[in-house]
Amino acid sequence: MKSKVAGIVFMMGSLYYLLAEAISATFFNASLANTYIFHTISELGIPNANSPLSLLMNSAFILIGLTLLFCSFYRFKDFIVRNNIIIYIFTLITGIGVIIVGLIHGGNPFTLGYHMLGAMMAILGGNILLVLISRSMGEFGSYQKTTLALGIIGLIAFWIMFFNMKSGYMPVFERLSVYTLIIWCFLTGVYLLRNRF
Repeated sequence: MKSKVAGIVFMMGSLYYLLAEAISATFFNASLANTYIFHTISELGIPNANSPLSLLMNSAFILIGLTLLFCSFYRFKDFIVRNNIIIYIFTLITGIGVIIVGLIHGGNPFTLGYHMLGAMMAILGGNILLVLISRSMGEFGSYQKTTLALGIIGLIAFWIMFFNMKSGYMPVFERLSVYTLIIWCFLTGVYLLRNRF
């Protein structure tokens, strides 16, 4: 029963995030393609005329953070057989980081530092978490290999983004480094539904 609940919550949380971003991007003050390519996810969460649905985007940040924390500590932790403490630490870092991003938007210069800290915790912490998880379970099957691949892709995208912050295409790498965690949440939901021991 716990696996079913956590699996459904993981899947619903990830789908809500993607849907909320798509709707927020649709109503952003730019074409949909330009929004995804040239505007960061954080811009969708800034409450101004450019993003009339910023509340929806920020709710997605908060919800995916809560989803990760709840599902990980409610059920997924039972699949971790090694490195438990470090996994718990990075789960907290990632989940809290995403929630900070949703609560403190990047449009205020007085709170921008906190927003950026939250983003760093969520993106870098999240992809490191995936790499750690892949090597901390009882087997190294297709799920673990996919988790490892997502973590590596996310870390590569993060570093490309980090060293190209002024590039017009930086938001593409930002999204890639974020979507690895969102995809993992969905896949983990499926994994939990298939492994109801």
